[in-house]
Amino acid sequence: MSPAMRHHILSVLVENKPGVLARVSGLFARRGFNIFSLAVAPTDDPTRSRITIVVDVESAPLEQITKQLDKLINVLQIDELAPINAVERELMIVTVTVSAESKPELLSLTEEYSGAVLDESGERITVSLAEPLRRSMPSPPAWGQQWWPTSAPAASPFPASFDP
Repeated sequence: MSPAMRHHILSVLVENKPGVLARVSGLFARRGFNIFSLAVAPTDDPTRSRITIVVDVESAPLEQITKQLDKLINVLQIDELAPINAVERELMIVTVTVSAESKPELLSLTEEYSGAVLDESGERITVSLAEPLRRSMPSPPAWGQQWWPTSAPAASPFPASFDP
């Protein structure tokens, strides 16, 4: 089974209350299930949130995972997203200190990787890079020693159920 086929994406609609995420992630930890990725966001309804979980089904049957989730009182709905319809990206947000001389080179590299400059303030530039999971992203040290990250990469892979 290929690594991509081992993972299943669950979209879990929950009540937007304190402690719900802890209960959901605690369930996975107690049962020894491996979470590959986890993202949480509020929905249009302020009383609900959506938890998107990518699970490694090699560690436990998917049916067992969904049954255990369904037992939690704050869980309202569980949907499995078809991997073929999901868009997965790796996101890196990094702030670097750059000299005026090397700024054009950093901007060129950002453009080469289809990145975006989120903020510029003096010698500091915050850059966002998003790539499909199968394409490797440059790590800040690979950018060269003239750019020193002042913050670490901000995110891990987050699956989405829509195509932007």
